[in-house]
Amino acid sequence: MHKKLPKIYHYIDKFNYNYIKALHKDIALIFRNYHKKIDENLIKKIKLFCVKNKRKLFISNNLNLALKHNLNGVYIPSFNKNLKINRANLKKNFIVLSSAHNIKEIREKEKQNVDVIFLSPLFKVKKYKNYLNLNKFNFLSKFTKKKIIALGGISQKNINKLRLVNCDGFASISFIKVLNKKCIVSYLLKTK
Repeated sequence: MHKKLPKIYHYIDKFNYNYIKALHKDIALIFRNYHKKIDENLIKKIKLFCVKNKRKLFISNNLNLALKHNLNGVYIPSFNKNLKINRANLKKNFIVLSSAHNIKEIREKEKQNVDVIFLSPLFKVKKYKNYLNLNKFNFLSKFTKKKIIALGGISQKNINKLRLVNCDGFASISFIKVLNKKCIVSYLLKTK
């Protein structure tokens, strides 16, 4: 079963039409807001926008909502260690994303039956005292056959270093906001 996976992912916590419309069309969205109860009408609105604009949409930590609203998939954060995905209940192209920070979490995510592992943080970020760096990232990526997405600390200064790591794309919480379309197109062309 071959699934067409996005190369660039962006986390959002609200629906800002103009902001999302201005993003490059190949950027997949991950709706993640752990501070509020999820408004299903908001999910419907984002999904409608994504369908019209041929953009992939994932929801964080809520498999039931992803299935109910026929989203492209679900994102399982590293702290969710209990969920086990039963592939028999999923549509053919449903994508399960996840995140991990070390070998133990990589193994947990494999047991959860995910398609993609976001390995993080690659570069220095405020939230974490430690970060992987290029060598440790490459070392950890060899412990799985799952697709790997780089996450954490990616900026204009270090985006070219992504070519030095074993990854199938990258994800961003804040960098996408300042990244121009020309840079995204350049990255996509280099990775095809």
